[in-house]
Amino acid sequence: MLGLDTNVIARIVLADDPVQTGQARAAIAQAQAEDETVVLGLTTVLELEWVLRSSAKLDKTQVLLIFKKLLETQDLQIENEQVLEQAIYVYENGSADFAECLFWAHYQRMGCRTMLTFDTKASRLDGVELVSKA
Repeated sequence: MLGLDTNVIARIVLADDPVQTGQARAAIAQAQAEDETVVLGLTTVLELEWVLRSSAKLDKTQVLLIFKKLLETQDLQIENEQVLEQAIYVYENGSADFAECLFWAHYQRMGCRTMLTFDTKASRLDGVELVSKA
């Protein structure tokens, strides 16, 4: 298996550096030609969201489009894909930040009764409890 670092997947989705984008695509193509599984971890997706939003200045709609395309990529194995799908759905339809949506979805899949937070927007999710800020 071949795991992707954030900087590699960012080069591919942003295509903002022609040399590195080409190198990343070539390395993945070679791995796939050798029947090696290409994997994207949830922590990498979390960091990718931060890079897309803060460095690339993409808005929520653009980030969601990229994440949905990653989910549709046939030759890419995503860690806990169902968690990511659930997080994307909640993020798209709510006001909480992506990180909180991902944490929430992960905890839901783990069977947690609730997720504690100080984040007011995140506390609006079912299964999230606001810790008093007194």
